[in-house]
Amino acid sequence: MILNGPEIRVLTAVILGWLAALPAPAAPNILFILSDDHRFDLMGFHADAPEWLETPALDRLATEGAHLANAFVTTSLCSPSRASILTGQYMHHHRVVDNQRPVPEGTVFFPQHLQKAGYETAFVGKWHMGHEHDEPRPGFDHWVSFKGQGTYFDPELNINGQRRTFQGYNADILTDRALEWLKDRGGKPWFLYLSYKAVHFPFTPAPRHATRYEGKPIPYPATMANTEENYATQPRWVRERRYGIHGIDHMETGALDHDPVPDFDELYYNFCETIHGLDENVGRVLKHLDDAGHAKDTLVVYMGDNGFALGEHGFYDKRDAFEESIRVPMLARGPGIQPGTVVPEMVQNIDIAPTLLEAAGARVPGSAPKFDGRSFLPLLEGRTPAPPWRDHILYEYHWEWNFPATPTTLAIRTDRWKYVYYHGVWDKNGLYDLETDPHERHNLIEVPAFAEKAEALKKQLFEELAASGGLVMPLRPPAGDPYHDRKLPR
Repeated sequence: MILNGPEIRVLTAVILGWLAALPAPAAPNILFILSDDHRFDLMGFHADAPEWLETPALDRLATEGAHLANAFVTTSLCSPSRASILTGQYMHHHRVVDNQRPVPEGTVFFPQHLQKAGYETAFVGKWHMGHEHDEPRPGFDHWVSFKGQGTYFDPELNINGQRRTFQGYNADILTDRALEWLKDRGGKPWFLYLSYKAVHFPFTPAPRHATRYEGKPIPYPATMANTEENYATQPRWVRERRYGIHGIDHMETGALDHDPVPDFDELYYNFCETIHGLDENVGRVLKHLDDAGHAKDTLVVYMGDNGFALGEHGFYDKRDAFEESIRVPMLARGPGIQPGTVVPEMVQNIDIAPTLLEAAGARVPGSAPKFDGRSFLPLLEGRTPAPPWRDHILYEYHWEWNFPATPTTLAIRTDRWKYVYYHGVWDKNGLYDLETDPHERHNLIEVPAFAEKAEALKKQLFEELAASGGLVMPLRPPAGDPYHDRKLPR
């Protein structure tokens, strides 16, 4: 039977009316879990993790959901990264440039859009923007936080403006407060931003896990060795940082040092033991979702706020643009995500806000500040994003008065290449072929055969930063004490 024009219009109207009468899909609950200093490969299921590391809860998320295998931050430092997560913007837009400065007045956080979409929202844990300021922030109906970095034991929490001290281990206590809020949820969709202090340096495991991994074999990285091969092509500052506040040769070597990192092996074991305790608490929250019947209607996203070197290039820290610093763990589980999904595309912290808002069906007003990131929800759901997904990422870090061992760093990374520009130091820049040299051991910046590639990436980096307003350096008055390099090369 062939329908004529009027009949087609009538049929179309009937179908549209039928579709409109269908119940709208329920907005998912959203649980966003943020850890601190958790590097990308220290998860039990990861091929590069030590075989003895136990993270059953994170392994479960990867099995039941998706592993975003190439997740990055735009600035590898606590406060700037956290601000990028909450605003969807680069550091040069949100202007939280270090761990000391407050969030500029008028900054819009994406949970404010969730509130307008009918979500009940809560923040539990580490905020760390404004340092000593723990007061409730816009976008959250329920607030539980602490000042600055907080403490691993017996924290004082600001609960909706009232301060109270709790006895015990920080991660356990934050999980208790999160579960307390979750158990009281009613019919409205909810969003919980659970932000752990763990596993922030100095890594401090719960007493029940202390020495759990002591004596296990440590996979020391090849670039940790103080050899000519490791430093022959690297910038001078890289080798010098070995002897500074974030270098392995700055660790306690004498009676007068009193360095908080007395031993690399102890540092490594403490890191892994603290991760295990964090995983335990993630598991507690996942169990609550199971018991409450919310596992299938809740989008869970887990990520770290920045990476952390464990001996690579002689470092223990972040800030720089090497892979261990800028890559972070990221997992997601929820409606529309097939179990065992692996997302190979490069995603960033600036993508979290638009992703969670799209998942919630929340509208962002045209007058709201523009996101630098974009939603990766299509990647999680196995759909082809339009326009095509990005083929490179940008990175920025500005030199800090407090931690002067790392220079201002601007970088561009593609699937294969990374170009790094160091501003304000009399030194060489970086060019690395990640396909043939994934550990960035050989800097190609002075090899004539790669000069054209380096120049093209430099041009692209600065053109994109210029177009985005990222070439205006945010200078700040010095605040706090600087931790200068103290050790001399031996």
